[in-house]
Amino acid sequence: MALFWCTEALPLAVTALFPVLLFPLMNIMDSKTVCREYLKDTNMLFIGGLLMAIAIENWHLHKRVALRVLLITGVRPALLLMGFMIVTAFLSMWISNTATTAMMVPIAQAVLEQLHESEMESSRAGQASENINKAFELQEETTKPDSSEETEEKSNSHVLTVEEDRKINENLLEEKHMKFCKGMSLCICYSASIGGIATLTGTAPNLVLRGQIDELFPKNGNIINFASWFSFAFPTMIVLLVFTWIWLQILYLGFNFRKNFGCSANTSAKAKEQQAYDIIKEENRKLGSMKFAEIAVLILFVLLVLLWFTKDPGFIPGWAPALFNKNGTSYVTDATVAIFISILLFIIPSDISSNDRDKQQTGGKSKIQAPPALLDWKAVHQKMPWNIVLLLGGGFALAKGSEKSGLSSWLGSKLTPLQQIPHPAIAILLCLLVATFTECTSNAATTTLFLPILASMAEAICLNPLYIMLPCTLSASLAFMLPVATPPNAIVFSYGQLKVIDMAKTGFVLNILGVLTITLAINTWASSIFQLQTFPSWANRTGTCP
Repeated sequence: MALFWCTEALPLAVTALFPVLLFPLMNIMDSKTVCREYLKDTNMLFIGGLLMAIAIENWHLHKRVALRVLLITGVRPALLLMGFMIVTAFLSMWISNTATTAMMVPIAQAVLEQLHESEMESSRAGQASENINKAFELQEETTKPDSSEETEEKSNSHVLTVEEDRKINENLLEEKHMKFCKGMSLCICYSASIGGIATLTGTAPNLVLRGQIDELFPKNGNIINFASWFSFAFPTMIVLLVFTWIWLQILYLGFNFRKNFGCSANTSAKAKEQQAYDIIKEENRKLGSMKFAEIAVLILFVLLVLLWFTKDPGFIPGWAPALFNKNGTSYVTDATVAIFISILLFIIPSDISSNDRDKQQTGGKSKIQAPPALLDWKAVHQKMPWNIVLLLGGGFALAKGSEKSGLSSWLGSKLTPLQQIPHPAIAILLCLLVATFTECTSNAATTTLFLPILASMAEAICLNPLYIMLPCTLSASLAFMLPVATPPNAIVFSYGQLKVIDMAKTGFVLNILGVLTITLAINTWASSIFQLQTFPSWANRTGTCP
C-alpha cells in the first residue's frame, strides 16, 4: 500500500480499499471488522466539516469575507501581501485549501493587473513630459548660430535616447511586476497550506492523527479535540505565517521596507494604489447586501465553532459532560456537533420572503412552492471529496491490521536504539523526513503511513507518542517546494508566472522555517497543553514503561 500511495499507480482511494480484500485472505482480520474501520467518528467529523464548507462556498460567503478584509488592509505592497495571506489562511481553516486558492488567485491577478497598468500609464505620462522639456531645449538651441548638421545630429541622438529610456523603463516595470506576481501567487498557495493546520478539520492530516490516536490508544481520554488542537496549532500557524510574510517580502519586494509599506509614496503612487483599491471595492459592490441565506450560513458557522470550543474545553466544564452524561462518560463528540449543524443546513430555507415563492396552478388549486434549503445534495455530490473519506478509512484499517498482526510492535522494537538520541533531535529529524516525503506524496497518505510506525516507536522508547506524532502531522502540510506537492501549488503554477525553481528556492527556506517553528511549538506551549514531558498511562499498552 505504501508503494502504491507513493507512486499513485492507482488512485489513492482505490489503494485504500486493499485491506478489505487482503486482510481476510491473509487471516489477519475478518471482513466485518475491517469494514467497520472505514466509517468511524473521525470520518463523520470530516464529512460534517466539509458540508459546512460547501454551504459557505455555495453562497459565496468566503468571497465576501475576503474582499472585506482586503478593503481593510489596503493595497500597499507589503500590506497587500499580508491582506491576501490573512484572508487565505483564515478561509483555509474552515474550507478546503484548494477551493480557497482557486477563489483568491483570480482576485489577486485582477488587483495586480490594475496596479501594473496604472504604473505603466504613469510612467508613459512622466516620460512624455520629460520629452516635451527636452524638445523645448532643442528648439532653443536651433535659434543659436550653429550649423544645421550639428543640430540634426543632436535631434537624432535625442530620439534614440528617449526610445532607449522608454524601453529600459518599461522592462524594469515589467520585471518588478513579474516579481510581485510571483510573490503574490506563492503567498496564496503557502497561506492555504499553513492555514489548514490551525483547525482539526482544516486539512486531512489533522483528522488522520485524531483517528490514529483514537484507534491505537482507545483510552486516551479524548486528548485531541477541537479546542486542544486549536490551542496548539493556531499560535503555530500565526508564527509560521509571519515568517512566510517576511521571507516573501525579502525575496520578491526587496529590503526597502519603507517603500513596501507605502511610507514614502508620492502622489502618482497613491493614485495607482487608489485605482487598484477601487477594483476590490467594485468586486465587493457587485456582491450586494447580505442575503438571508448568507446570514443564516454565517450564524450556523459561528454556532458550530462555539459548540466545538465549549463542548469540553478542559479548563472549564463544557456543555457536553454537563448535559449528555451517563455514568461519568459523555457520548457527544466533535462529530456529533458537526453532523447536527450539517442537518440544519438541509432543513433551514434559503429565503423567507413570500415574494420569491412560486405559486403553481395544479387542477384549479394554487400550490405554494417552498424555497430551497441552504444546502442540497446535488451541490454536496459535486464538491464532496469522497476519495479522502475512503483514504482515511484505509489508514485506520491499515493501523488496525498492523496492530493485530504484530507488525507495529516489531517495528517499534527495531527502533529502540533511538532512545539514546535526545528527544528534540528525534522530533526534528522525523519532521525533516516527513516534510521531504510529503513533497512527492499526498499529505494524507504521508501521515497515514508514518503515524502508526511513529506511535509504536514512541511506545518502545517510553516517549509520549504525541511528542513526535503532533510535529510530524504538521510537517506533512509543509509541501512548499514543488507544484505537484499539493493542489494549491498546482493551481498557482498553472497561471504561468512561476517556474519550478522559484517555488523550490522559496519553499526550501520555508520548509526549514516550518520545521523550526513546529519544534519550538512542541517544546513550549504544546508541552503544557498535552503534558508532552511525561509518558501517559493511556500510551502504556504493553506495560513495559514506568
